[in-house]
Amino acid sequence: MINYWIQEDNQFVKISREELSQIESDRRLWIDARRVSQDEITFLQTEYKLDPELLLDVMDQDELSRIENWDDYVLSIMRLPVFTPNAEVSYSTAPVGAVIFPDKIITICWTDCEVLKDLSANRIKGLSLSDFPAFLIRILARSDIMFLRYLKEIIRRVTSIQNELHEQIENAELIQLLNLEKSLTYFTTSLKANQLLLEKIRRTRILKLDSDDQEWLDDVEIDNRQAMEMADTYSSITTGVMDAFANVISNNMNVTMKKLTVISLVLMIMSFITSFWGMNIRLPWSTSNSWAGFFCITGLCIISGAVAYIFMNLRPVKKVKKNKKRKK
Repeated sequence: MINYWIQEDNQFVKISREELSQIESDRRLWIDARRVSQDEITFLQTEYKLDPELLLDVMDQDELSRIENWDDYVLSIMRLPVFTPNAEVSYSTAPVGAVIFPDKIITICWTDCEVLKDLSANRIKGLSLSDFPAFLIRILARSDIMFLRYLKEIIRRVTSIQNELHEQIENAELIQLLNLEKSLTYFTTSLKANQLLLEKIRRTRILKLDSDDQEWLDDVEIDNRQAMEMADTYSSITTGVMDAFANVISNNMNVTMKKLTVISLVLMIMSFITSFWGMNIRLPWSTSNSWAGFFCITGLCIISGAVAYIFMNLRPVKKVKKNKKRKK
């Protein structure tokens, strides 16, 4: 879906494609392409003479952040956070391409994200199409805010799942923890790529930044580093929780195996006694009309099994030696 936006009184106003010819030539335009189809990709490539390789990179889900200077435009690819409630991994990231022309900026994304929604809904104050570098930096600033917000939601979900696992360990909760750990890995990788993008914007001077843009860039770098540190910390916490419950599961398995081993050994002793007297050997105290031998062997099995069970469950007594102080 491709939407066209102009700005009036610092507010974005949506216009149709037919109205593009009616706007003033010096009016700046934001072309918002989200959830684009193959036909829309072909239209953007033909209408604005975009390189096919550029569009392939933007549509690649694993593309990292970067900025490049082309002949007629500047290309910047950013990694923005995406929340999909019904997906297996709810929190992920997606590349968003920003193609900057002298009179318009085109943002292209194969999916939808909260940052672009905030832009089109006028939730970001001070955003202006008169300064495209500042527009791009504001997108990165908003993405850092969303990264921090999603990170807090992730750690709350980790804590909630941890409390549920304390009561009973279920596979569903463990899979949820694994998916949240994947989300933190995606966030960490994307934040590091965005950090390299910010450094390249400052170092290469592909975008012409004024003093206000430089200050915004400094603030965005600080927020991005903070989000990186939070992602690393939360990732370590989630990994620790996963390892702890893996050890608990392993310990429970060892306890269960120990109980089964004790039971099998007790039954083996009983089986040995009954099989010994079953080899055509006359049972003690037994006659043709007496059950004494049967009850004797049964009692012997029960007594030997009980003794073996008690013996194998005895814990060794630890002797504690007390250090006696000698009085001089």
